[in-house]
Amino acid sequence: MKTESKQQTNISEERDTLWVIDPEHTNIRFFAKHLIISKISGLFKSFEGKVKTVGNDFSKGEIEFKAEVNSLDTGHKERDYHLLSGDFFKASKYPHIHFISTSIRRINSKEFEVTGDITIKDVKKSISMNVHLGGITIDPSGQERAGFSMTAWINRFDFGLNWNNVTDTGGAIVGEKIDIDCDVEVVKRT
Repeated sequence: MKTESKQQTNISEERDTLWVIDPEHTNIRFFAKHLIISKISGLFKSFEGKVKTVGNDFSKGEIEFKAEVNSLDTGHKERDYHLLSGDFFKASKYPHIHFISTSIRRINSKEFEVTGDITIKDVKKSISMNVHLGGITIDPSGQERAGFSMTAWINRFDFGLNWNNVTDTGGAIVGEKIDIDCDVEVVKRT
């Protein structure tokens, strides 16, 4: 057991490159079914995240991400207040959504499967994300940047987001599956 811990520590120490999310060039969106016939979208406006890699090898990365629940915006204030209430996120008690990667599997030079633990309210569950590397480039100010698109989904009931009224015909007002779709740009820190 001690050997495994030491090996994990050595691997982590090898990760010498820090990348930080650029919030001005990142979108964290979610989608939920409404009345089973359409989708409603939302986003988080305030978040932070970092990736620690071995050089530019993202397959050997560690990812940490945190979103402020109060920054949630669906474009409709009454719906936002409801989502922040005890019926859903209970933002006054649980102000953050937190994700920490546990593994990254390279599928090919541009595609990865990232698995990690996401904590919403007081519930932590493992999820997997499909991640596409758009590329790595140098911006006009000389900073190295990498761009990614990511998709995943969760069942909101798994995280205690349980409010669930139904229509007269028995259909759910809000679907239980929440799709997550992100475009993320990270900047290398020296």
